[in-house]
Amino acid sequence: MSEIKVSSEEMKSVLESLFIKHSFTKAKSAVLARIHTESTLDGIYSHGINRVPVFIDYVDKGLIKTDAIATKTASMGSMERWDGNLGSGILNAITCTDQAIHLAKTHGMGLVALKNTNHWMRGGTYGWRAADQGCISILFTNTIPNMPAWGGKENRLGNNPFVIAIPRKEGHVVLDMALSQFSFGKMQSLDLKNKELPFHGGWGSNNELSKHPRDIMDSGRALPVGYWKGSALSMILDMLATLLSAGNSTYKIGLKKNETALSQVFMCIDPSTFTDTEIQQNLLNEIIQFTRDGPPLQKGDSTFYPGERTLATRKKSEIEGMQVSNKIWEEVLQLLG
Repeated sequence: MSEIKVSSEEMKSVLESLFIKHSFTKAKSAVLARIHTESTLDGIYSHGINRVPVFIDYVDKGLIKTDAIATKTASMGSMERWDGNLGSGILNAITCTDQAIHLAKTHGMGLVALKNTNHWMRGGTYGWRAADQGCISILFTNTIPNMPAWGGKENRLGNNPFVIAIPRKEGHVVLDMALSQFSFGKMQSLDLKNKELPFHGGWGSNNELSKHPRDIMDSGRALPVGYWKGSALSMILDMLATLLSAGNSTYKIGLKKNETALSQVFMCIDPSTFTDTEIQQNLLNEIIQFTRDGPPLQKGDSTFYPGERTLATRKKSEIEGMQVSNKIWEEVLQLLG
């Protein structure tokens, strides 16, 4: 796969113009361009620049309403329900993350449950955002059925991305994971590079486990992380997102032709509610250091805390620029016209 080097400034400029062309306001377009660029800058191409053509396709089909904004439908102290009104998943998620942060700063803990939203792209975006504001966050979303329950043959579960973020002075700890062994975005990225998965990631057309991204994407049957444990966690998160938001379940989303009208949960905790913030930081560093002190399985290998490699990738990309698929970049430029 041929690649082209693109700076973050150029990408933001191109994307902002593209989103304005497709009826987003200048302010919304600037946010959307920044978030897609930041995800790409952090090495998450699958939910950054690579996802833009799909996003525009959803806008053109009317599945993403460019003029919609999220609205609060119910308030219960530190908990709220919101309706995304089928607006941009990124813009809705930012709104709900910020509201959960506000509730946490007010009550110590805040929870916002959101229905009728669209794909939030990289879930970690909102974990980093909360951590920058000093809040611990637990965030999750449901999806279309794209993963079989353990022991099942047909897709009945979503790979329901799950985020936990913890603020830390030396670098935030951010877990951002789908509940499939590999996200479909990651498989798309490897497929573009004609690379195999390092481990089995799902089933091919003949019901055999496969490391070939294309086989798995064609079958649509991803492997749950942790096998039966990931299968159970996926179902539980779908239940929570659906019940708390009074929105669509993975089952209901699957009845639609496209992945839309999702349900999500944004929970934030303000650790400064306790008075031992310095002790908290020391405890985090103790855990990280204990893990790092263990001998590597192979010489030269290292262990990392969640989010550590993202910070390293970001720094490298800011200096050297981003290596973007030439095919994807050309597609984006063609959309701009």
